[in-house]
This record gives sequence, C-alpha cells and structure tokens, in this order.
Amino acid sequence: MTDALDTGTIDDFYAIIPAGGAGTRLWPLSRQGAPKFLHDLTGSGQTLIQATLARLAPLARGSVLVTGEKHVAACRAQLPQLSDADVLAEPLPRDSMAAIGLAAAVLQQRHGDVVVGSFAADHVISGTAAFENAVREAVAAAREGYVVTIGIAASRPSVAFGYVRSGASLGIAGAPTGLHALGFTEKPDAVTARDYVASGDYRWNAGMFVVRTSVLLGHLATLRPALHAGLVEIAAAWDSDTRTEVVNRVWPGLEKIAIDHAIAEPVAAEGGVAVIPGTFGWDDIGDFNSLAALLPSVDDTGNKVVGDGSEVVRIEAGGTVVVPASGRVITLLGVDDLVVVDTPDALLVTTRSRAQQVKTVVDEVRQAGFVELL
Repeated sequence: MTDALDTGTIDDFYAIIPAGGAGTRLWPLSRQGAPKFLHDLTGSGQTLIQATLARLAPLARGSVLVTGEKHVAACRAQLPQLSDADVLAEPLPRDSMAAIGLAAAVLQQRHGDVVVGSFAADHVISGTAAFENAVREAVAAAREGYVVTIGIAASRPSVAFGYVRSGASLGIAGAPTGLHALGFTEKPDAVTARDYVASGDYRWNAGMFVVRTSVLLGHLATLRPALHAGLVEIAAAWDSDTRTEVVNRVWPGLEKIAIDHAIAEPVAAEGGVAVIPGTFGWDDIGDFNSLAALLPSVDDTGNKVVGDGSEVVRIEAGGTVVVPASGRVITLLGVDDLVVVDTPDALLVTTRSRAQQVKTVVDEVRQAGFVELL
C-alpha cells in the first residue's frame, strides 16, 4: 500500500470523474451539447476534462468517467486512453449521488473494497505537487473509514462557493494535516463568508470526495436505502448482457440528489467526515468573471481574451472579458468591465459584476423558445 508520503500510483485507489451539467453561467460558449468540460477555457492546450484525467493518471490505478449518453462520443474523442469499460453512460441526469454511487458500486463489483475519489471534470487546478499530496493524505484517511473531502484555502470571502468547517486533528500518520469536518454550509451571504474566512476554520468545499467503496455504499444503504438498492442492482448487471434492460428499468426512478446532501452533511453530523486542507490553486470557473481571474491580461488595462486575441480590437476599453468564438472581429470602444461572448448563433453582452446572473439569461432564452441555442 502507498502512504501519504510516497510517490507513484496508489495501488488501491481509483478515480471517478463525473462529467455532467451544462455550465449555464458560461452560456453561450457552454451548452448542453458542448458543456464547459469539453472546452479549453484557459489556453492550456487541454480541455478541462483532459486536464482532469491527466492530473489523476499518476495517482490512480484506474479512472472511470460518468457522463450523459449524449456526451459519450465527445468525451471518448477527447480521452482515447479510456476503454469502453471506463466510461459509464447515464441515460438521464440524476445528480452527483447517483453518478458517483454508480461508479463506486461498479468499481466494487470489479475490484472489491477499494478507495475511490470523485473529481469533477470541469475544475481548474494549479500546483501539481500540492494536489497529489492532498489526494494521498485523503486516501490514507479514507482507509480508516472516513468520508474525506479536500477543503480549499479560501483566497477571498466568495459567496459563490460552499464551505466546510474543520475541527481537531485526525491523528492519522498517513494524513498529518487531516482534520475532523464539523459541517458544511452552502453559498453563505457576504457577511457570513467574510466571518468564515477570518476565522480560519472554514475552507471552500470543492466537491472532491475520497472514500472506501464499502463505506460510501454502507452510508448510502442507511441514509438512502432505495437509491442504494437501485444502484447496486444496476452495478451487478453493468458488465453483463442484461445491463440495458436493468438500466432502462431502474435508472429513471432513482432519487435525484447531490452527494453533499445525501452523504456528506449527515455523516459529518455524526463525526464521520474528515477534511484535508488543500494548498493548491482551484477554481470551478462558475462564470465569466471567475474565468477572467485565470486568464492573463492582454494589455496594461486588464483586458482578458479567451484565445490569442487576434480577433479583438480595443480602444480605451479596460477590464473586459472577450470570448471571440464566431470568427468575427470584435471591436470595443470606450467601455469597461464588460463580458462579450460571440458565438456563431448567439451573442452575450453583460458586465463582469452580473456574470453570475447569466443563468437567468438561459432561462429567458428557453422561455422565448430558442431551445436550439441551449
């Protein structure tokens, strides 16, 4: 077995990559048919999902992707190193508990009681060594029976992220920085977020969970028995010729709930959750304003462009975020702090301060009947 100070593959560790959602706050670039994890948003040369798999490959014995049926072909094209068995297709979205629970149950069927870690396909992480150290500590704590989350050091009092509160040390040799998790809070108001950051006891909840399959499924059996029964039935048939019949019969009736609500919050209340402090850079690119923080400025007035910027002309414009995805030239004159996203069939213009509200635009576009743009 590999402990928290070792390097190389962790023998009993498998990675789960949930790839779902439409990234509606990044519309019209991110859509249901081409969600944000399929895009290279930061100019790294890799899409977000490619970077996620590459980040986990040195650590995990294997990785499985869980995504919607309509995204399987695009994901396989971007991730040719995954085999057919490594891709679990959901016929309908049922939120993160069903996705992660299915992967955990299938992996337990194939490999026995192993440690699994769930890492979303659409996050940006910097600091490879710090990330790997945090995962190794999380695996060590998971082996002791904890549900483990990696809490990110909050660089600002954000109201866009959830928080996890940490307590006393775990006292586990392989997880020297590990702490007991005392509870979770979803997206607090600005005053509460400032208090959280000032206290030093709260970290951003990045939704990274590491746990033994037997522990996860055991909690699920206790807390959500119907969901557990359905996932176990599907997993038992997954690698057989009855998969299609069982999935089509059972999956649509599964409860739609996030793993945070189904497992993390109630188990934390019982003392069964641990947090590993993550010192690496992290962002879930929740909107175009947060994307701007990850892009280099193209001039001395803080303008940001996705791509090389050759299609954008700026005159007395500062602090703008421009996504030139239509092939047209975009000109900005005398405007500041705008977001301009130009695609072949839709144009978004808003301010950086209202970037979080783009989701409401998507709702209005849907209400107006432009479903082909979603």
